[in-house]
Amino acid sequence: MKKISLPQHSKMLTPDFVFGVATSSFQIEGAANDREPSIWDTFCAEPGRIKDASNGLVACEHVKHWRDDVELIASLGVDAYRFSVAWGRVMNADGSVNQAGLQFYIDLVDTLINKGIAPHVTLYHWDLPQYLQDQGGWLNRETAQRFADYAEVMAKALGNKVASYATLNEPFCSAYLSYEAGIHAPGVKNRQQGRQAAHYLLLAHGLALPRLRKHAPKAEHGIVLNFSPCFAATDAPEDIAAAKLAHNYHNLWYLQPLLTGSYPDLRHALQAEDMPTISAGDMELISQPIDFLGVNYYTRTVFREKNGWFSDVPPTTPPLTTMGWEIYPQGLTEVLVDLKRSFTNFPPIYITENGAAFADKLVNNAVHDEARIDYYQQHLLAVHNCIEAGLDMRGYFAWSLLDNFEWAEGYTQRFGIVYVDYATQQRILKDSAKALQSFWRNRAAQLQTVDAV
Repeated sequence: MKKISLPQHSKMLTPDFVFGVATSSFQIEGAANDREPSIWDTFCAEPGRIKDASNGLVACEHVKHWRDDVELIASLGVDAYRFSVAWGRVMNADGSVNQAGLQFYIDLVDTLINKGIAPHVTLYHWDLPQYLQDQGGWLNRETAQRFADYAEVMAKALGNKVASYATLNEPFCSAYLSYEAGIHAPGVKNRQQGRQAAHYLLLAHGLALPRLRKHAPKAEHGIVLNFSPCFAATDAPEDIAAAKLAHNYHNLWYLQPLLTGSYPDLRHALQAEDMPTISAGDMELISQPIDFLGVNYYTRTVFREKNGWFSDVPPTTPPLTTMGWEIYPQGLTEVLVDLKRSFTNFPPIYITENGAAFADKLVNNAVHDEARIDYYQQHLLAVHNCIEAGLDMRGYFAWSLLDNFEWAEGYTQRFGIVYVDYATQQRILKDSAKALQSFWRNRAAQLQTVDAV
């Protein structure tokens, strides 16, 4: 079996760097009867929305098997576990707290800490309660206020026991994919609504930050964004311009307001009626300082010009993942070096998601996923290269701990380092998990040796 390694001098091998695994609530939890329905429950029930017509009602039954899953995480030798909270498991439609749902997360955090695993909590990973969608969802400014109320409930309950709180995971997906491209819940196709949803998502982040800091002053507070370097399909000036527009629209639209209090100037490309409604004071709230930026990275994107706009060009040259994504590890370094160059106040970085889906097969109770081992090896070296280039890299979380419900792809894609037999809920370490486990355990042993000297 292949091994994973880093240069001996790498700062990723020091105790200051955090290694972990990551999951999200709707993708693994199940126990749908014990929470409010979310927009993804509604979306899954609509014919044609999910590739295999599946849903998240059962998923990996993590709510049932969470204690075993924590033992599994501990066995890997990681420092940390990043997970998201299901808003609708904690907050009832009438605004009251679901004490049983809240207790689930309290117990999870306490057990992780007892195992020496630092909890990193994401408060919103796309599963908006349907009762809020019924009132307009992310097109309703009040949703941002309700998020701040929910964030305060979580911070009061968990406080400084949590190492970091991320307000949102990938608002690009909750805005662009959900309200503009129409491929994620709630499945709307409207450019102005996509821009408005993005604004109210970022406003929710800004409203929540002071409450999180008040009740968890020793924790780190930030947000998670996804980035892809944007390349032009050809050397033609119009394709180069399209790639730059895509970078502004997909990458900078979410980062720039956080760091500068302004959106990219796209008045040459966007119609006035496509721009979001912004109230006085919004941008000041959005641009409050953050302690860290979570970065999710998977691939690069290539664009060409189309009707004065941009259009992505799907890759065809192997190696590709089963999602059809090009494996392009150097893009992680390229995009972060470029962003750091663009902003003087670029924050410390956690790689909060990085991983790949492959056609995993369980044979004789084993999954030989050498391609995934190669993927992690290459991307860990890309993180190392970020540090060498002067970026403040604080940690790396492998996506995902478990095979799970992959949104519009249903259960057709396996991102896990742990294979899940959905019929029996059995968890089986893939070779990638074993390779990472060996790497993480060796690192821990070396750190203990250094401490003992």
